[in-house]
Amino acid sequence: MADIYFTEEHEWLKVEDGVATVGITDHAQEQLGDLVFVELPDVGRTLKKDEEGAVVESVKAASDVYAPASGEVVEINEAVSSEAELVNREAEGNGWLYKMKLSDPSELEGLMDREAYTNFIA
Repeated sequence: MADIYFTEEHEWLKVEDGVATVGITDHAQEQLGDLVFVELPDVGRTLKKDEEGAVVESVKAASDVYAPASGEVVEINEAVSSEAELVNREAEGNGWLYKMKLSDPSELEGLMDREAYTNFIA
């Protein structure tokens, strides 16, 4: 079973076997509106916690997506590069942005679970 975490910056991450799948929350995509562009990090790039990892751009605004933990990018979601709307349709599913191998799993301790995140955005 995967553990799912949320950040105050509206990122989610699903952790399985030390690899985190990272994306923006459904709430974030609703706030941004229709996405028109997604910039993903390079595979092999090492990100530090809270460092800009990706950018999502909508008709309203551009928004940085921060790394919720430190690690190395091991895969990117090519589908969202060519079809940014996929993030709008399935933000917390097939609209994920990138996967990273976590270098310090203890960084997950300060993140929220779904219940805490739901209360945070209420």
